[in-house]
Amino acid sequence: MTRYYTRVCNFYSGNRSKILVEKKKSLPLHGIKEISFDQIEIITRKSKKLIFINQINKLSKSLKKKIKSDLNKITSKKKGFSNLKFNATPNLLGVLNLTPDSFSDGGKFNRKDKAIQQATNLFNSGAKLIDIGGESTRPGSKPINEKLEWIRINKILKLLSKKIPISLDTRKSNIMKKGIQLGVKLINDVSGLEYDPETVNILKLNNTPFVLQHSQGLPEDMQSNPSYKNVLLDIYDFFEKKIKFLRSIGINHNKIIIDPGIGFGKNLKHNMNLIKNISIFHSLGFPILVGNSRKRFIKDISKNNNSKLRIGGTLASSIFMMTQGVQILRVHDVNEIMQGIKVYKEIIKN
Repeated sequence: MTRYYTRVCNFYSGNRSKILVEKKKSLPLHGIKEISFDQIEIITRKSKKLIFINQINKLSKSLKKKIKSDLNKITSKKKGFSNLKFNATPNLLGVLNLTPDSFSDGGKFNRKDKAIQQATNLFNSGAKLIDIGGESTRPGSKPINEKLEWIRINKILKLLSKKIPISLDTRKSNIMKKGIQLGVKLINDVSGLEYDPETVNILKLNNTPFVLQHSQGLPEDMQSNPSYKNVLLDIYDFFEKKIKFLRSIGINHNKIIIDPGIGFGKNLKHNMNLIKNISIFHSLGFPILVGNSRKRFIKDISKNNNSKLRIGGTLASSIFMMTQGVQILRVHDVNEIMQGIKVYKEIIKN
């Protein structure tokens, strides 16, 4: 039986979008009139077909039913959680690595005073959450033990969680448990809850919102010739299967965020395919997060090897993903990305 996927496309923004929605010429993404679309791409493993929304009724009965079911998820309004609000402006998740070896800022903020200052700066610049991590998961990195990870982050978590909304970047269930007890608002597990089998039980017990990220392989080997039959559809199927499993064990809330995992077991071609077609993931019915900040795909395209000099590529990809309705961007340079978003939105406002 042929499996069909729905990708919304041909987006409109600002006042133009509002006018088209009111005239019923486009459909609002997540119930937001300021961003809408009037085309969908119907995808299978063997074909693609682009149609306007007013052509849906001409499809076969079974396909029309499938498309309309997907569109219901795509157009339904998303309720905010974890200090995140879902509207036409993406939420920024500010990165704070308390590690000596993260790919971009390792060793820069792992002192208490510098960490607190940076978290405060990121939050004041517009980040809705500060994503704190004590273990590097950059390509080639090796895992560290739970004790060392907790030593790196616990004092900062205790100080910051009382003042600033915190997301905790960890793969380990005991670290999650301790972080939740300190009041973190979101768990961000880059392994897709697969590194530690106990993580799902911790999240279920505490009813905690979390990011479900796709990753192929482990950080130490994930960039060693990653391969897919179809990167876009393989990752979509991963999410669909994982959500079905989570529902089966009793995690029934919708405070789940989907992250395709740019750079986690993907080469340049895979990353570009995901970014260009990111809107396919709206039909899963959950908010989308993308971690594009300073990633290697920017270096591969621009030929600039310094990870600290990739703000231009981060901004360009961030603006594109905003136009595709991505709700959350995980970035290091919050001030610069927020500035770019504000200027772009002002340009297209009228």
